[in-house]
Amino acid sequence: MDILWAFLLCVGTVPVFGDNASSKARSCSDVRQFYNGKGFSLSGVPQTEISGEHLRICPQGYTCCTSEMEEELSAMGRRDVEGLVKEAGRSLQISLTGQYKIFEGHFLDLVNSSENSLHESFRVTYGSLYPQIARVFRDLYGELRRYYRSSSVNLEEALNEFWARLLEQLFKASSPQYAIGDEYLECAAKQTEMLRPFGDTPRDLRSKVTRAFFASRSFIQGLVVSGELVRKVSQVPLSPECTRAIMKLMYCPHCRGMGSTKPCTNYCRNVMKGCLANQADLDTEWKNLVGTMLQVAERFKGPSSVDVVMASLPFHISEAIMTMQENVEVFTSKVFQACGVPRLAETGSSGAEETRKRGKTLVEDKTSASTGAKLEKLVSNVTGKLRDMQQYWIQLPGTLCSNRVTAGPANEDRCWNGMTRGSYLPEVMGDGLASQINNPEVEIDITKPDMTIRQQIMQLKIMTNRLKHAFNGYDVDFQDTSDDVSGSGSGMCADELCPRGPRVIVPNTDQPGLYAYPPENKKVVKGTGVQILPCSALLLLSLAMLLLRR
Repeated sequence: MDILWAFLLCVGTVPVFGDNASSKARSCSDVRQFYNGKGFSLSGVPQTEISGEHLRICPQGYTCCTSEMEEELSAMGRRDVEGLVKEAGRSLQISLTGQYKIFEGHFLDLVNSSENSLHESFRVTYGSLYPQIARVFRDLYGELRRYYRSSSVNLEEALNEFWARLLEQLFKASSPQYAIGDEYLECAAKQTEMLRPFGDTPRDLRSKVTRAFFASRSFIQGLVVSGELVRKVSQVPLSPECTRAIMKLMYCPHCRGMGSTKPCTNYCRNVMKGCLANQADLDTEWKNLVGTMLQVAERFKGPSSVDVVMASLPFHISEAIMTMQENVEVFTSKVFQACGVPRLAETGSSGAEETRKRGKTLVEDKTSASTGAKLEKLVSNVTGKLRDMQQYWIQLPGTLCSNRVTAGPANEDRCWNGMTRGSYLPEVMGDGLASQINNPEVEIDITKPDMTIRQQIMQLKIMTNRLKHAFNGYDVDFQDTSDDVSGSGSGMCADELCPRGPRVIVPNTDQPGLYAYPPENKKVVKGTGVQILPCSALLLLSLAMLLLRR
């Protein structure tokens, strides 16, 4: 009777493995074909299933994978996902770089067009006077280009220098009979603040030009910094814990003879949310940067846009020259009173009257209702793209777990859940490192953030602040942007970004109780060695006890 009870107990507890309850070992032909198709040698790959207690990642039931295969597939899984992350980042970077090139080309075209317009109109309007002052204009536009390319140019000083040099040339041209040297010009320049020979134009133009260029250059730099950040973050390697989780997600089904079974969608999301937890922490500052860039983009509309400012620049300069020529006699008289009358030139020079007459001709204002239309179209296009990429970092796990990769909603009850074919019950984790404390798939130390990504978070904050300054009409220094955050020491962390307290390793909570399926027991395949199963031992023990009683 004891033997009967032991036999019934054993039969009732015999586990059923995989999808095949047959005692006959299954062929590994599909796995061999898959493995060889990935470029690996078939040397050592089993022909039929073997016992899987050697596996470190995949479930330890019957398997077609050896330890070496598990290692090779783990490394391949890491490369696959890192490649997908880089490819997604590359697409975003290409979009940002493309927008940067379009805007840079457009802004430089504006400067060139404005300069060409000025030269053409001034050559006709000012006749013989123009060659005397042409270099002043060339230097002005040269400084505008240098400033736009982020050189060390103070735009306000460059504009002030332009007006000072223009005044010198016009003053000498209006008084050719006098020998006016550098010392005298310095004295004359000191009178300009009180006499204001160009009227209000220098002050008004300085405000328009600086605001337009501050916004334009900062917007361009925002595109550059964003693209560079995406490139750097996309190259951050995956952790060993993530590599294990990806192996279990992507290739353990093949080892279990379920190569055609796709992963459950929520299972994939938990793996990717764990693997990309640090990247998701970029979300807040990334959104702040994009939002501020959208604000700055509003500066490209209306009468204060860089298109309108540059198109009207020749007209406003001509307006200032006309003001100077209309009041040249008063200005000259005041300068003579303050600085003395300069000595006469050795050779008399004529043409002063022609200079005054020519100076009172105003060039045409080239702005029109269509001015700025092209830029507004460009802005509309880029703002649409910026809005689309606002959610990029928190949408990335879902992008990698698309229906092309996972089983999809229609097959959520017969997908790979990490152990077998079935449903996946654990809830999907939130976004970011702190939300992964109970991630059942990826073991993460939430107190040890990735320092490369923390540095990029700081870069986002710095760039956002610069954009805000530019939006409010202040100049921004973009020199040595890459040096704003350097190294990985404690000095680079903001208080809210640096970990505090002891480092606690959060254990993996991948427990059987969370799943709709029990943990699998090990099973033995013929020919793998002499092994005694629990039921065999129980039967032998009962038989021995019966014999002893007799």
